[in-house]
Amino acid sequence: MFNSISIQGFRCFESFSLSNLSRINLLVGKNNSGKTSVLEAIQLMASDARLEALRDSLLSRGEYMFSEERSRRRDLDIKHLFAGHTLCQGSSFTLSAETEQGTEQIAMEIEETDWPAKQAHPFYSNANRDFEDLPGFVLSIKSGSIQDEVLKIPLTSEFGLPTTYVDRLRRDPKSLGHRTRFVPSSSLSRENMVELFDEVVLQPEEAFVIEALQAIEPNIERIASFGVDTFPARATRGGFVVRLKGDDQRIPIGSMGDGIWRMLGLTLAIVNARNGYLLVDEIDTGLHFSAMANLWKLLWNASNRLNVQVFATTHSSDCWKSLETISDQSLQADNSVSIHRIERSAKESVVFTKKQLVIAAEKGIEVR
Repeated sequence: MFNSISIQGFRCFESFSLSNLSRINLLVGKNNSGKTSVLEAIQLMASDARLEALRDSLLSRGEYMFSEERSRRRDLDIKHLFAGHTLCQGSSFTLSAETEQGTEQIAMEIEETDWPAKQAHPFYSNANRDFEDLPGFVLSIKSGSIQDEVLKIPLTSEFGLPTTYVDRLRRDPKSLGHRTRFVPSSSLSRENMVELFDEVVLQPEEAFVIEALQAIEPNIERIASFGVDTFPARATRGGFVVRLKGDDQRIPIGSMGDGIWRMLGLTLAIVNARNGYLLVDEIDTGLHFSAMANLWKLLWNASNRLNVQVFATTHSSDCWKSLETISDQSLQADNSVSIHRIERSAKESVVFTKKQLVIAAEKGIEVR
């Protein structure tokens, strides 16, 4: 579990830190204050700088380019990962975190390369000629958990990172010491959710999934997946059916509303993040305020049972006030929950602990 996180030169942050992190951490702040960027930084740290996580965050923001030198193939526009949105030799960012085991750090930097010949290029393949000439710059990635080895990835002349390299460097998530699940504000895709459900079907966690859905629709008794191939591409909320108490019909989950779909995605994500991290952007999306207290209770129980640290963002006062409700009634440990207010011009977050949340709610203090 991360106790503190430091961000240097990443996205909109020249220098920023979060301290006094808890089991459940809610990030609040104005639009464009950097809340999602903090989640992305945590994802890179928690996933040991896996390029898949880097690719997904860039593509979700539309940060890519079409390379003329590679026949209009799509490359990742990595300059947006660096403060100032510009790149040159020496541009870099560093992410570090303090845990009970010590310090973890990831650093990325733009460097020149002098590989002497195309055949010596570590990524060169006769079957996939990405460049006519050697690139002039590389993205250097250094992670302390890779025994201080440095990974150097060639970039295009426009500082683009070819997505083909991401596939070549894919690492088995099971080789990592922990798992990370990122739930965007738009929720998980049906393909992701079916895959995650297949991991828990007929396992004890399946009962937890049903319990979570019952927080919104108490009559849900069973849930089943039919796989993505049985639903048309337009069925963005397909792949699942539910059965209600006293009714033999199989009801498509898409008929149950946005809240059920969001709750299902959140629950599947956390039960598949054992000994890892759950990251949720705009956690209250699609959920009525009356469901938030139940959601926090479910996340608290699951995060303790499965050893998961939760980071979520919100703009909603109902969201943080519902977190305060369970802080006052259910949670005993002082480091169980905390709210971190992020201000773009500040160098560290403003922290509200469990006790301070209760006081803020009682006195009507706005923490956002």
